[in-house]
Amino acid sequence: MNVEWFNPISSQPYSAQEGGHSSRRRFLRQGSWFVGGIALAGVAGACSPDTSSVSDAPPKAEPAPTTAPSKALRVGYQKSSTILNLLKNRRQLEQRFGDNSVAVTWNEFVAGPQMLEALNVGSIDIAYTGETPPVFAQAAGAPLLYFAFEPNGPQAEAILVQQDSPIKTVADLKGKKVALNKGSNVHYLLVKALEDAGLKYTDIETAFLPPGDARPAFEQKAVDAWVIWDPFQAAAEKQLGARTLRDGQGLVANRGFYLTTQSFVDSQPDTLKVILEELESVSNWAKDNAPSVAKFLSLALGIPEEVLVLSESRRGYGTQLLTEEVVTYQQQVADVFYDLKLIPKQIDVSTAIWKG
Repeated sequence: MNVEWFNPISSQPYSAQEGGHSSRRRFLRQGSWFVGGIALAGVAGACSPDTSSVSDAPPKAEPAPTTAPSKALRVGYQKSSTILNLLKNRRQLEQRFGDNSVAVTWNEFVAGPQMLEALNVGSIDIAYTGETPPVFAQAAGAPLLYFAFEPNGPQAEAILVQQDSPIKTVADLKGKKVALNKGSNVHYLLVKALEDAGLKYTDIETAFLPPGDARPAFEQKAVDAWVIWDPFQAAAEKQLGARTLRDGQGLVANRGFYLTTQSFVDSQPDTLKVILEELESVSNWAKDNAPSVAKFLSLALGIPEEVLVLSESRRGYGTQLLTEEVVTYQQQVADVFYDLKLIPKQIDVSTAIWKG
């Protein structure tokens, strides 16, 4: 029997007869990996204005010398990447590389799967995603390495329904159409929520849409529910009056992962050390200054401050190296998706952990 799995990045199915090498070639053939940054409905897109009026934000960098950099650092991020957005807009990394030895560039993506394909094809060096995209990417042959994580928290993702929806429990989703970004962190939340409600994954109809397409579909009631993460989740609550059917509490950990490749680690070990130090520094500052983070990012990203106040109030902070507990949890995520035949092969997450 020829069983098929979907590829969360290319939107094409895998075939069980293709084998691992062919799956990797298919993964590498996908050329449409980059997706530009999207704006939340009714607000401007991301920008980087002068935000020096935020007195307790991290200090700005001094102008770097004009000598030609000898190395490059290409960072992928999302609107949900609070710490990376702070690093970008406050130029924290550029400040550390004050001798201009490393040229830092930033690339915004709509979601984790698209970002990890960019990492796979060598277009970026650092990526940040939820717990599910690395599982799909590793199963597709991407040479990624986890090197740190953040405890984003289970409340920072949820299944949403309209305020006037007759759907009251997850069990009511049987036979309904649910929108989500294919292979994203909320994919695992949906699977676990259905399981907890006594439903099978096949009991619902999935509509695989990135946030920019899922929001209007949800708003126009073309789908019955939307599984989404912050700050899109908070925006739907504040701007659309969306109701939380179930968040991740008691179901998922919802960690955010920083990823790179072995080739980058081998070529720029000192750069990776600086990245870790700056991630930890800014994360520790943000943990104690959530209101200032919301104000700062509102100016930088063009997202209403009230939306960010809500999203920042329920997320965790603290950049950490991966522990055995975290790796074991990631393996459980991978095993669930393999059992559902949503990835083409079993993977060993421990082989993709940076040992530095």
